[in-house]
Amino acid sequence: MDIKSIKQRFGIIGHSSSLDRAIDVAVQVAPTDITVLITGESGVGKEAFPKIIHQLSARKHGPFIAVNCGAIPEGTIDSELFGHEKGSFTGAHEARRGYFEVVNNGTIFLDEVAELPLLTQVRLLRVLESGEFIKVGSSKVLKTNVRVVAATNVNLQDAIASGKFREDLYYRLSTVPIFVPPLRERQQDIVMLFKKFSSDFAEKYRMPPLQLTPDAESILLNYRWPGNIRQLKNMAEQVSVIESNRLITPEIIHKYLPESRSSNLPVLVNDLKRNQENISERDILYRLLFDMKKDITDLKKIVVELSRHGQISGSFYEENPNLMKSLYKEMDAPPMINSQSEEDNTGSMDDHHQIIDSYEEDTTDYLEENLSIQKKEKDLIVRALQKHSGRRKKAAEELGISERTLYRKIKEYDIGA
Repeated sequence: MDIKSIKQRFGIIGHSSSLDRAIDVAVQVAPTDITVLITGESGVGKEAFPKIIHQLSARKHGPFIAVNCGAIPEGTIDSELFGHEKGSFTGAHEARRGYFEVVNNGTIFLDEVAELPLLTQVRLLRVLESGEFIKVGSSKVLKTNVRVVAATNVNLQDAIASGKFREDLYYRLSTVPIFVPPLRERQQDIVMLFKKFSSDFAEKYRMPPLQLTPDAESILLNYRWPGNIRQLKNMAEQVSVIESNRLITPEIIHKYLPESRSSNLPVLVNDLKRNQENISERDILYRLLFDMKKDITDLKKIVVELSRHGQISGSFYEENPNLMKSLYKEMDAPPMINSQSEEDNTGSMDDHHQIIDSYEEDTTDYLEENLSIQKKEKDLIVRALQKHSGRRKKAAEELGISERTLYRKIKEYDIGA
């Protein structure tokens, strides 16, 4: 069965090469009994891949069950997965079969597997290695023949480093890893998905279909979609139901995606319009970093110009008027432009050396300030992690950055768990 027919059968939309690669791996591994670990951000559609694997396997006539490990309380997760005996704990009025017993000869999908408690991870590891498990409150060893497919939006390597996930279980689960790409890395699929969702909702609510203006399409393409496909679908449904105008313009998109007016950079341009007291310390630090980068870039331009010509030419002044006015204002000196021959301007070299010496001192200040900003950024990350008890997803949301950026910063600053 080719990838196109797989997409049609399981309702997957998109032509992204990274998406096709994920589907191809799922198809290749399906006929085996190998354990599969599916990773990707929340809302990318990871739940479709266990169904592909199950339906294309020899177990397709057996049971299939999806378990959200994060939705089951820690005190009952062992009972849910492995069952319990009557009287094994308060409220256990009768014996109960767990999922691993019920799904024998089938497939079990463990979603959000990183949320499993450590003791439950030990039980799961035993099932994966020997097919054996023990009910809560029992001493009898039971056997099961279950194919396990797991999924998570958490970086398990970081969870291992912080002691929240067992390394041996990770290697047992990730025999074959499948990465589902985020929507922002599937730009060519965004408009197609929006049109499909809006068409479905138009049919469902008996309304005319939506149409996007080219500018509205551009906004959808450049938006970061932190909620991925789930967010896009929800937005399409809201617009389909609420908007009487079926031609969707940028103004309409902005009502449902207010962040779309902002840049994709960490510093939001719209912050300039906010009240000063509403600007966070993080935003101020990022703004300082970007301003510093601009100043250093301008300095490089001047140094290159001086190294090439020994002086600042008139053409350079014309191309960079704001930069030069700012420079000579800082030096409290009038502009000296090379509009004459090199012989006539050799006397101005001392002045230019003075400029370079002054900016070398400024650069030292910038470097010291940069180190201070890095320390503050590290402190912010540490505080966010402490506030959310090491939950990096929550900490990333608090800081307003992606989980991937947070992981990189943790490694860069060598922040312990």
